[in-house]
Amino acid sequence: MNVAQSLAVLGEISISGTILKVEELASVLQVCLDAGAKKVLIPITSAAELGTVPSDLDLIGVFYSTPQEAVFKALGVE
Repeated sequence: MNVAQSLAVLGEISISGTILKVEELASVLQVCLDAGAKKVLIPITSAAELGTVPSDLDLIGVFYSTPQEAVFKALGVE
């Protein structure tokens, strides 16, 4: 299986296994777009930050809540 093209996976997992939110989500998404990403996997812990993201960013955001879910979504297995 291959990871989807033009995909960026955001997030960080703490040593205790907690998925941390993405700091400065709007800026990070802009960098992803500038780098050619069309789809971005975003940890659900960052959902509250979506209000800071400009509506003109042309990205498909998909949320995940576990590392396993992120892997499945990156591989296109739902």
